[in-house]
Amino acid sequence: MTTLTKDTTSTLSAQGNQQKTMPFLAQVSMMSWRSIVTLARTPAAVLPSLFISGFFLFIYEATLGNAADSIPGLSSGGYLAFILPLSIISASLSGAGVAGQNLVRDIENGYFDKLLLTPISRSALLLGQIIAGAMVLLLQTLIILGVGLLMGLDSATGVGGYLVVIAFSVILGTGFAGFSVGVALRTNSAAATQGAGFIFFPLTFLTATFVPVDLLGGWLKTAAQLNPITYILEAMRSVLLTGWDSEKLLTGVLACVVIGGIPFLYSLTSLRARTRRK
Repeated sequence: MTTLTKDTTSTLSAQGNQQKTMPFLAQVSMMSWRSIVTLARTPAAVLPSLFISGFFLFIYEATLGNAADSIPGLSSGGYLAFILPLSIISASLSGAGVAGQNLVRDIENGYFDKLLLTPISRSALLLGQIIAGAMVLLLQTLIILGVGLLMGLDSATGVGGYLVVIAFSVILGTGFAGFSVGVALRTNSAAATQGAGFIFFPLTFLTATFVPVDLLGGWLKTAAQLNPITYILEAMRSVLLTGWDSEKLLTGVLACVVIGGIPFLYSLTSLRARTRRK
């Protein structure tokens, strides 16, 4: 068990003896920092998804970049800005299991059960893992954006557009990380947790993956209109390609709330189910 783990446990226990509970934000910060440090020690869990997302960004741009002139709504050379949000979402799906796998390790070595004996909030226990997973996606997003800039990415809304893309990616990463944490609590299995992200993987293809929604047809267009990832993609693409569109941004935020809120509730009910089994 690491020194950080011992320090974290002893700090929580001391706080419990002195004043029963720490402030909630302090609890979340402590657990998030501990999870981030743990993930930093296992870069092999993060690098593959980052490499795959960057690789597909090159492939998509090289293969379809010249098609921008024939696609309505895209200016010449604008396909890079159109496809980059898809690479970010792919990274979030590929790395969705990182937070859950981190939790599985804590469960296997008994540290998580020790945390359950402290006065720390159950929500803080979950948010610490989830926020750490979202921070991993933040780092991935910054790297992918950097690669995009080197490839000639240009935002229609300047730096503000890049910040919006980063914000959406963090919220999206929070949702996917929450789902992987819930699976980890239900199964105690690293393999099941790693595979949890693949449940969402088809959603990246049941959306406006390579062309705008208006150019889709048949059942695929219907599926895309029902898919919340579509509206997140459109919000991110709008700030990069056309400018500030309040309607698309608001719809994207609502979609993020759905994707982020439901997995957190799932992880919370999974924690309650685990504590009942104990």
